[in-house]
Parts: sequence; structure tokens; C-alpha cells
Amino acid sequence: MKKASSSAVLSTAIVCYIFWLVITGQIVSIFQGAPSVQVLIAGLVVSFLVALFSARFFIHEKPFYLLGKLPSYLYYCFVIFPIELWKANVDVAKRALNPSLPVNPGIVKIPSNMKSEYGRAMLANSITLTPGTITMDITEEEGQTYYYIHWIDVASSDPEEAGEAIKGTLEKWTGRIWE
Repeated sequence: MKKASSSAVLSTAIVCYIFWLVITGQIVSIFQGAPSVQVLIAGLVVSFLVALFSARFFIHEKPFYLLGKLPSYLYYCFVIFPIELWKANVDVAKRALNPSLPVNPGIVKIPSNMKSEYGRAMLANSITLTPGTITMDITEEEGQTYYYIHWIDVASSDPEEAGEAIKGTLEKWTGRIWE
């Protein structure tokens, strides 16, 4: 297995530390001027330890790439994905609460323009995390990437229409981050 470079460890530690600040609420405390020094130091230590062990899996090339895309990434995580998640939850809830609504489960093959492995993985996970869809496989055929998706209500067997209905704005924003 390839060893991680020091810049990969550093960039992974920075991403982990930012994540730590957000999930512990210290980012708000920093802006309010009352952060917990102990939590900040603990986060720094834990972030570097995690980075030492995971940088070779997390960063393959261009270690500081994601930091430059951080605003787009955060917008995706806190605006775009929650909106798509809400819409999918409402759709599945309607189907569960109203038995007369059609449920036509099936597997559809949809094309994607994602070229990077990270982008493909993020899109696949985003699709799977929205209720009513599960990404079963990602294949590449003749230079084109396809996702095989199990969909709760196959509204169209046309790959382009099905892709638009399933991917929505997820692919566009994932592409802005990783492509």
C-alpha cells in the first residue's frame, strides 16, 4: 500500500479538524469569542491521529484540493442535499401513508458524466441516502459511466428521464465539487 505524503496527512488533518469544530459546536463558540481550549486541543490531537492512519485512503492526489472547494462542498451538504432528502422523504411518506398511490419498484440503468472516483462515490452515496433509491452498482461501458439504481417507483424506463428524476441537482453539484 502506498504511503501518504506529509501534505496529504496535513490536508486530511485540516478537514478532520474543521469537521470536529462543526460537530462539537466549537465553530460557533469561536465566533462568539468563548471557545473551549480543551476541546480545541483535543480536536487537534484527534484530527492528526486520524489523519496519520487515514490519509492514504482519503487523499490520493492534490492534497489541498477539497479545501479550495470547501464552500461548494458545504453548500452541497447543508443546502442541496437536505432539499433533495426532504423531497424524497415526502414522496416515500406519501406512498407509505396512501396505499392507492402507485408503487412500481424496479432497477434502472442511468448514465452519469462523473469522471472522478470521489465524485462517483459521493453521487452514489447521495442517491442511496435519499429514501426510495439504492445504488446497486456503478459500471463503465465504452467510456460511459452507468449507475444501476433500485427505485421505489420507476416512473420512466428511459435512462435519461430516469436519471434526471433520480439524480436531480445532486450530479450537477457533485460535479462542481469533484470535477
